[in-house]
Amino acid sequence: MSRKNFVRGVCLSLLLAVFAMTGAVAQMPNPYGMPISLENAKKAAAPALAEATKNGWNMAVAIVDPAGNLVYYEKMDNTQLGSANIAIDKARSAALFKRPTKAFQDALATGGDGLRILRLQGAVPVEGGFPLVMDGKIVGGIGVSGAASAQDAQCAKAGADTIK
Repeated sequence: MSRKNFVRGVCLSLLLAVFAMTGAVAQMPNPYGMPISLENAKKAAAPALAEATKNGWNMAVAIVDPAGNLVYYEKMDNTQLGSANIAIDKARSAALFKRPTKAFQDALATGGDGLRILRLQGAVPVEGGFPLVMDGKIVGGIGVSGAASAQDAQCAKAGADTIK
């Protein structure tokens, strides 16, 4: 191996190590807790839907338990039909991988090793999904779909922030 190739390899390794340390795709350290109750799932969905209504966006909202099983789902009138499954997929991804779906979106955008995200079954690389944390434990996930991904995330965050 030439010195030039060796230096390139070392630089690439350092770059990857720095990327890994940034936590762009790091999971939350929170342990899983008991599954979110239907009552709390409805409480998480309500502010997400209120945020969508306030902004004139038609959205679908899904709440899942830590294993990704659907607990609650609501779709506003005139929401595009494709958003139904996308909201559920975002919620599952956030719960199962213990991180917001935007982490996958950001990793994918870097290209290179970030493209590996495409091979992770169930990882949704689109903003709009958040883990739901109650008493320091992940009790589920919320996913929202129906508008631009940043708008989906704005609504999902409103819902996630109500669960503590």
